[in-house]
Amino acid sequence: MTSTGPRNAPDVVDVVDVVALGESMVTFLPTRPGRLADVPSFDRAIGGAESNVACALAAAGHSVRWISRVGDDAFGDHLIEAIGAYGVDVASVRRDPARPTGVYFRTAGDRATDAHEVAYYRAGSAASVMSVGNLDLAAARAGRVLHLSGITAALSGDCLDLLWELTEPRAGRPLVSFDVNFRPALWSDADGPRVLLDLARRADLVFVGADEAEAVWGLHGADDIAAALPEPGLVVVKQGADGAVALDRGTRADTAPVHVPAPRVDVVAAVGAGDAFAAGFLAATLRGLPVRDRLRHGHLMAAAVLTAPGDLATPPARDHADRLAALDDHTWETLRLGPGWTQAGQAPEEARTP
Repeated sequence: MTSTGPRNAPDVVDVVDVVALGESMVTFLPTRPGRLADVPSFDRAIGGAESNVACALAAAGHSVRWISRVGDDAFGDHLIEAIGAYGVDVASVRRDPARPTGVYFRTAGDRATDAHEVAYYRAGSAASVMSVGNLDLAAARAGRVLHLSGITAALSGDCLDLLWELTEPRAGRPLVSFDVNFRPALWSDADGPRVLLDLARRADLVFVGADEAEAVWGLHGADDIAAALPEPGLVVVKQGADGAVALDRGTRADTAPVHVPAPRVDVVAAVGAGDAFAAGFLAATLRGLPVRDRLRHGHLMAAAVLTAPGDLATPPARDHADRLAALDDHTWETLRLGPGWTQAGQAPEEARTP
C-alpha cells in the first residue's frame, strides 16, 4: 500500500519544549444525538490523550513533538497530516505496514452519563506494539518535558515496558509529566491500579482526577492522593467543576496545597477537558509561572475546549489568558466563560460575570 508521511526519525533530533508519546486514533463523531445504532452518519476527527495535549500546546505557541506508531494506511495519513497541521513535529512517528491505525466511534452525549457509548477498534493497532525497540528513544527524550499517560501502559506488555524505560530515573532525564488516565476497559487484569501507581511515583509531575483516584486506588481527597505519591515534585488533583489542587514539593516539604476554583463554563461538549487542562498547566510550567497561575491557565485551556465541540479548540491568545489568570480572587471566582470567549482581543472584563 502506498501512503504518505515520515517513515524514519531524523538523524539529528532538535530539543523541543514538550514531547508527547502515545496512541492517537481517528475519531468518528455523530452528526446528531442518539445511540450509536441510530446515528446515520459521523464526522471524522482525531482523538488521543497525548496528541490532544501536543496539539493544544503547539496551538499555544510551544514547540512540540508527537511520537507514536500508525498504520501504513489512509487513516494513518490523516492523523499525521491533521496533527502536523497544528504545528506539531510528527517526524518521529513510525508507520507499520502490518497493523492498522486505531479508530473509535462515540456518541454525542456527556461521557459522565449512562447513555454515553464508545466503540473502540484499536486491538492490534500499530500503536499497541510501541516498544523500546521500534521507537526513537532519543527523540522521545529530546524535550524539556516528556508527557505520558496511563493509557499507553494498558495497550500491551511492550507499551508498558516502554513506559518503564522512559520513566527510569537517570541523569539528564526530561521532566516527566504523567496523566493517570485510568481506562478500566483497557486493562485485562487486576494489575492496572498497581501499575499506574508505580508509574505515577516515577514521574516528576502527576495529573489525576479526584474521582479517578477513588476509582483506581480507593483514595479520597487530595491529602490521601499526595500521601500515596510521595516522590513526584508536583501532584495536581483535578476536581471537575470544583477546580483543582496542586501540591508542590519542589522547594520544601511543608508547602501547603494550592486550590484554584474553576471558572463557570457554559459547556458545549464535555470532552477533552482533562487533556486541555494538562496542556494549559504545562504551558504555564514551561514559562516558570507560580503554581496558582499554572492552575488558572489549566482551567482556561480546559474552558476553551468545553465551550467548543470536539476534543480540541483554539486556545486563548497568551496575553488574553495572562490577563484572566492575573484577575483578583473575587473576579476570578465570578468569571463565567461561554462560546467564543477565546476570541483574540477580548478583554477580561468582557468575560461574563453574574
